[in-house]
Amino acid sequence: MNMLTEKRRTITRGAMVAMALAMAIPSLAQERRFSADDLPRLVRIGDPQLSPDGKAVLSVIARANLKDNRWEGELTLIDVATKASRVLTQGRQGVSSARWSPDGRSIAFLAQDAGGKAQVHILSMDGGDARVLTAAKTGVTHLAWRPDGAALAFAAADEEPEKFGEARFEDAFEVGNHSYLDRAARKPIHIWTVAVADGATRRLTSGPRSLPLGLPPTGAPSQLNWTPDGTAIITVQADTPATGDADSSRLIRVEVATGSVQPLLPTPTSVRVPVLSPDGRSLAYGTARDGVPAHQSRVMIAPVAGGPPRDAAPNLDVAVELVGWLADSQTVLLSGTDGTRSGLWLARDGKATRLDLGDLDPASVDIGSTGAIAFTASSPTRPPELFVLPAPGDKPAALTNLQTATDGMTLGRQETLTWKSEGYTADGVITYPPDYKPGEKRPLVLYIHGGPVSASKHTFTTSSQILAAQGWIVLEPNYRGSNNRGYRFQQAIIRDATAGPGRDIMAGVAELKRRGLIDETRMAVTGWSYGGMMTSWLIGAYPQAWKAAVAGAPVTDILDQYSTADSNRQRAAQYGPSPFVGDNMASYSRQSPIFQAWKARAPTLIMADVGDWRVTIPQAYKLYRALSDNKVEVKFVAFPVPGHSPADPIRGRDVWRRWVDWLKPRLAP
Repeated sequence: MNMLTEKRRTITRGAMVAMALAMAIPSLAQERRFSADDLPRLVRIGDPQLSPDGKAVLSVIARANLKDNRWEGELTLIDVATKASRVLTQGRQGVSSARWSPDGRSIAFLAQDAGGKAQVHILSMDGGDARVLTAAKTGVTHLAWRPDGAALAFAAADEEPEKFGEARFEDAFEVGNHSYLDRAARKPIHIWTVAVADGATRRLTSGPRSLPLGLPPTGAPSQLNWTPDGTAIITVQADTPATGDADSSRLIRVEVATGSVQPLLPTPTSVRVPVLSPDGRSLAYGTARDGVPAHQSRVMIAPVAGGPPRDAAPNLDVAVELVGWLADSQTVLLSGTDGTRSGLWLARDGKATRLDLGDLDPASVDIGSTGAIAFTASSPTRPPELFVLPAPGDKPAALTNLQTATDGMTLGRQETLTWKSEGYTADGVITYPPDYKPGEKRPLVLYIHGGPVSASKHTFTTSSQILAAQGWIVLEPNYRGSNNRGYRFQQAIIRDATAGPGRDIMAGVAELKRRGLIDETRMAVTGWSYGGMMTSWLIGAYPQAWKAAVAGAPVTDILDQYSTADSNRQRAAQYGPSPFVGDNMASYSRQSPIFQAWKARAPTLIMADVGDWRVTIPQAYKLYRALSDNKVEVKFVAFPVPGHSPADPIRGRDVWRRWVDWLKPRLAP
């Protein structure tokens, strides 16, 4: 063979290989699926705030810094007309709670000082760097502009008194209704004012009562409302700053001139996020139906001058939260979940009208003084972006296009599934593997939501996409106790924390079997928090059903949950009266997964944070010991961080890597 012929054949073979690669590249791109490694590539967009003229939106946009293992947020200004964005803060840690001044010429926001404490900062829209306005030694938790823009109200916890000599070691404290993780009694959170011009501060409230303390992930949104004339502040106070006393929150009026505090309205139970109408005549606030904390959340409206409160939307059987008032002082905006779709409702004169948002699932929402609505929202095929609704009845317009992590990916298709369970209509969301073909039977992974007052929704969720990408059908069931199918469905969980919800979930699995979608010999049950609780229950109640399980931050003993967690005694509204009164202990045992864990057989991965105040980690230790002692394959992984789940990008990614790695070999053919 001569060299010329060989060279031609080599070129031909090379061209064929290049052509094959070129044909394969689009296919490979289409087959790229969402994984745990994509989690740090997502952008976090939060707390949108419309400018007074409606021409711009502020938002804190955070990206992962893997070198320092943290999410770094930047206060960003987005122009509504052009969608152009501009970063207003750089290199500041803990940026949050940005609020426009009444005239729109300045922005107040919280950011950490050199000691890591949150302080009020002021940024002029005329240019220049932000200046620090406060120096609270305990850090600022809330802020609100006075109507004239010359001052702000802010909240901060009292300082610990300085101790010297032997007194430094006299640090015993009264526990009360604190979490067992607390190492000192929490100090009351009180209200101050600060002048914008010179930073002069003045204390308004004092004493043992406190603004309610909310620990993440629920937190405590701003609850300081100036009256239109700037003479008083309307807010809420709890009996103490202990997290277990948050249900004692009551409405108060604080006179700015004297600091005197007066109860504002008689309320039967805890009050959340009061918002004063623009004209100052009405107050809207969140509370629980019938005054029972575990019941459906409602929004009430009361005249400030006195009179009985009324339900903002009495005929809307949806658990709703208050967003705020429209400029007419007659209409409030409500948010909630109906079925597997979140929504926004305008309520006026007792009637609620749902806004048409298409397939968008709204999260953080703000109402502008012009009537525009800014909100973050995801869709079934897109992680959250920022949107604006110029006016009710208009179509939402996207302001950002930041989520490039999913560009070119093949995502799992979603659909809503409904089924009957003991007189209830339950529902959930199915996510199919990206390559699923009708008629196939695939392994099933249950991903059970936490709460229980929450719901799985038909929208982009990282958990379902990560699991479906492995070739598994994912069902996210909404069981009784979820807040998406009305009052009766939600309150049915009271004194029936596990068995009833478990039957709802298994009825959903039965529906998938009936439809021929799943390989019932390869099923796994998983979840975090209350989802971890239901996972722990289901592996004991239905021991032969599961090939594997993942229980994250699992509630396994509700006696522990009642006694030691941050909400402690408030849980009695859900589980039943105190277990230490009468014969109620038997009811708590009956509802606790740990008392039937001896029957479990599924290989189980347990994960928890050592500093979890929401679900205390001894409950995970109990599950580990129970499974281990009964010769069940089990692994227990603890993350040495505070919080209900790892909040940093690297540990958050690690959770999902471990989740998938545990299930993969056990769901293999």
